[in-house]
Amino acid sequence: MARPSGSNGVRVPTILRLEAVIQRYDWGSRTILAELRGAPAPSAEPEAELWLGAHAHGESRVVLASGETMPLAAWIEQAPEAALGAAALARFGPRLPFLFKILAVERALSLQAHPDAEQARAGFAREERAGLPPSRRLYADAHGKPELVVAHGRFRALAGFRDVADVRARLAQVGLGALAPPPAAPADWLRALLRAWLQDLAPAALAHAVDAARRGAAGDAALACVARLADEHPGDPGALAPLVLHAVELAPGEALHLEPGTLHCYLDGAAAEIMASSDNVLRAALTTKPRAVDDLLRIGRFEPRAPQPIRATPRAPGERVFVTPAREFELSEIDASGDGVALAGERSIEILLCHAGRVRAAAVDGSAALELARGESCVVAAAAGAYRVSGAGRVYRAALPRTDRSEAAVW
Repeated sequence: MARPSGSNGVRVPTILRLEAVIQRYDWGSRTILAELRGAPAPSAEPEAELWLGAHAHGESRVVLASGETMPLAAWIEQAPEAALGAAALARFGPRLPFLFKILAVERALSLQAHPDAEQARAGFAREERAGLPPSRRLYADAHGKPELVVAHGRFRALAGFRDVADVRARLAQVGLGALAPPPAAPADWLRALLRAWLQDLAPAALAHAVDAARRGAAGDAALACVARLADEHPGDPGALAPLVLHAVELAPGEALHLEPGTLHCYLDGAAAEIMASSDNVLRAALTTKPRAVDDLLRIGRFEPRAPQPIRATPRAPGERVFVTPAREFELSEIDASGDGVALAGERSIEILLCHAGRVRAAAVDGSAALELARGESCVVAAAAGAYRVSGAGRVYRAALPRTDRSEAAVW
């Protein structure tokens, strides 16, 4: 197979090491990502996310044969069809459409939701016209953000609205029965509650509710979570989220698909996360960053719905795939023990992260090969063709769906 070349005729290798970006946020862990990478632990600062992708807010770098590095987006732009594949280039243009992360959550993240593609385009264009500086923007880019989170260890979150009757009972339990809106259709009732809860709740009423939660916390997981969030974010009404949203605990290997508009909050644990390549986050509470309650009220999905964890489906010997409706990404896990796993067929660009043991990724035609230790990653261009992952290790494989996932089930 001929190796791909860029517009300047330079030969473009097809399997290359990637340098990840570590995002240091105050809710991160000092051990999880450091131990994954084999770095000193505990780290000097909390490390919250490991990014593998081409988003401008944290772009990975490709390590060239010379030892020099270049941004992943620039590497793709040298030969976009060879890097991405013809189908991906036609559908998404000359850009990597997904972003892959490892999350290390020590303290709760913000209460948040993400826009879909249409909402993101409209919001980004509105802020562009207004000339807002980056520090005041709610929409970092013009792309929607569906996402999938896969527990790497135990992982806990809040997601999806409880039934109206359950929320009413929970509010009454902490002395906030008067906060409940008048009867209405469930989605309308929950939207009205969110406005009253996050915008109008008096500090004294919040403090009274938190005190009530502390008194009942010993025998009630939701009230214990309220007390914990109030300790982490004093005076923030988002501490009451466990009374309104479902608690989710994922066992290792279980996943949660979050459609745009789904209100959620990650509580603690380690997880792999893949999403459309976007950094659009509309935060409602539990944060020191700008809040976007009005936008969240516009874009949110307010129908009561209990999240349903999903498990990976075997696709070939040694590979299990998490099926979602997302058109921008697919995540699978590879067990490279024994003879390894052959990855053939029509492929797009892929990113591999070794999270256990040691593996070797090699093109079947012998044109490219790379060894990955735990915590190391690489990019595999579409033009690499069929390749094999072998050794004794486990690998996350971030890619584009091979087929249309519109028929896939969602929670």
